[in-house]
Amino acid sequence: MAGAAGLMAEVSRTVLEQRARAKRSGSVYEPLKSIHLLRPDHESLWEKLDRHYRTVKATVLLYQSPTTGLFPTKTCGGDQQAKVQDSLYCAAAAWAVALAYRRIDDDKGRTHELEHSAVKCMRGILYCYMRQADKVQQFKQDPRPTTCLHSVFNLRTGDEVLSYEEYGHLQINAVSLYLLYLVEMISSGLQIIYNTDEVSFIQNLVFCVERVYRVPDFGVWERGSKYNNGSTELHSSSVGLAKAALEAINGFNLFGNQGCSWSVIFVDLDAHNRNRQTLCSLLPRESRSHNTDAALLPCISYPAFALDDEALFSQTLDKVVRKLKGKYGFKRFLRDGYRTSLEDPHRRYYKPAEIKLFDGIECEFPIFFLYMIIDGVFRGHAAQVKEYQDLLAPVLHRTTEGHPVVPKYYYVPADFVELEKRNPGSQKRFPSNCGRDGKLFLWGQALYIIAKLLTEELISPKDIDPIQRYVPLQSQRNVSMRFSNQGPLENDLVVHVALIAESQRLQVFLNTYGIQTQTPQQVEPIQIWAQQELVKAYFHLGVNDKLGLSGRPDRPIGCLGTSKIYRILGKTVVCYPIIFDLSDFYMSQDVLLLIDDIKNALQFIRQYWKMHGRPLFLVLVREDNIRGSRFNPILDMLAAFKKGVVGGVKVHVDRLQVAGVPPAPRLSSHLI
Repeated sequence: MAGAAGLMAEVSRTVLEQRARAKRSGSVYEPLKSIHLLRPDHESLWEKLDRHYRTVKATVLLYQSPTTGLFPTKTCGGDQQAKVQDSLYCAAAAWAVALAYRRIDDDKGRTHELEHSAVKCMRGILYCYMRQADKVQQFKQDPRPTTCLHSVFNLRTGDEVLSYEEYGHLQINAVSLYLLYLVEMISSGLQIIYNTDEVSFIQNLVFCVERVYRVPDFGVWERGSKYNNGSTELHSSSVGLAKAALEAINGFNLFGNQGCSWSVIFVDLDAHNRNRQTLCSLLPRESRSHNTDAALLPCISYPAFALDDEALFSQTLDKVVRKLKGKYGFKRFLRDGYRTSLEDPHRRYYKPAEIKLFDGIECEFPIFFLYMIIDGVFRGHAAQVKEYQDLLAPVLHRTTEGHPVVPKYYYVPADFVELEKRNPGSQKRFPSNCGRDGKLFLWGQALYIIAKLLTEELISPKDIDPIQRYVPLQSQRNVSMRFSNQGPLENDLVVHVALIAESQRLQVFLNTYGIQTQTPQQVEPIQIWAQQELVKAYFHLGVNDKLGLSGRPDRPIGCLGTSKIYRILGKTVVCYPIIFDLSDFYMSQDVLLLIDDIKNALQFIRQYWKMHGRPLFLVLVREDNIRGSRFNPILDMLAAFKKGVVGGVKVHVDRLQVAGVPPAPRLSSHLI
């Protein structure tokens, strides 16, 4: 009996060892229903934070490079590639958990660890970017796919990987996302930028991003056109992220509370306005070939919150949900062949009309359920949060240690493709838990952690968005910048007009007709510059000889830029609009055309001025303007200014000295 009992015990032990071995060697994905983890109904705050800390350590920070701080695209094998966008979201996840730990006193050093994991990643990306300063200089002058910053770097060394012929590096959304998270993290108290070289480099990145409205790129999905033929397009998601980044960093001090005027970033308001106009004209489409795209979700919602128009937001979101939502996630876009069973993995580009093969079998990505959950939290829509939590639960998996895993995508196996095409949604899809994409999709893991922290109220929307981009523009858009506040929309704007006579003789002559003007000498110590002089001054902004950066490109200052007051080398400077510049072109002598240009400029300023205070509009009256037949039209226009309405725009004519316009960033340190 004793021998039989010993034999039974040995057999039982062998069976248990085999089961354990099989469990250890299985897939990283274990169905959620097979994991029975007993968890108390009421966890303490420390227990909740500890759970998320262990999750972020095991599923995100475990893969962070110890040298550059970047995160790999694939977590299996010896993959050495790191994408900027994926690394940014991983840094945001670590930062979010750190924000949650700020709520307790004794955090056992975890707040510092998590914050500096995020800082290490942000500085790692900055290090990779600064090594390509020559490309920034080239891109400012000639924005092309072969002069842009790289979007993929070596995980260990930060070196460039993949040539321009091998990969579409022109992804302005990645640079914009970096600038946006840089502002968010510094606003929360992190120190990321250390010296003037880095400040000047960030300023030059802003110069590059300002031109997004006219630079087609490859977009979030790195393929450009929907037809995947190597061509670039103007993408709403890229323009929207650029607009959000420019709004966030305008007048922002990169040294935080410890900075001064020379660490403040300048943004051209006219360039920002062109991006905003382009975005509104593109939406609700993503691009010329993309009718809609899931990439719009991070553009119109977290983290960018790029839209100010609620109606356009609802229209865009409704279109994305209606056309792309599925049982397992959202399609990236219609007829997307990425990782489908019919896609040829050995060809980079598709053949003409090949995308028709992918109609109805596009992969579905659960990560966009997370975007919708986060959006619901930010907008206070509890029903939306519950809906997408219920959709997310069945598609989540867990590791053998019990940590949640978000599959990158769900695909239709080749054997079921025809059945799925005949009856969409009828076939079961399988997760990308094996093969080329690796074990963990870090972008999804990072967003899952952020979503859980928000839904469990361990952090608030204001914590993770300290500059409050999520607050509607009509309620608040003042980011409390010292040098360049952007305020709420003005519905009944009054433009401050200062009439400047070219000479004292002209001033006396106009005074006989009851037109009060000032001469340039009478407005001293304020100086009046032509916009070309202001362009020359701003040419010194961001100059860095060590990095080979020349500063702001030679671009004219638009109507919004000339409506501000500037401080340059201790002097107060104002600028008259470009329409008053003298030109050899004969049309500049046409007074009627000049009057129309003035009315159009005033209407433009009224519509697009978004800063606190009244905009300043200088009207320069020259002696040539009142000679012969030109006199009466000019006199009528000046009389209209006195009445207070010009071209349907309310104006207030007064001396220049009483103008109450917020100052632009000081240029003193940049011009010394």
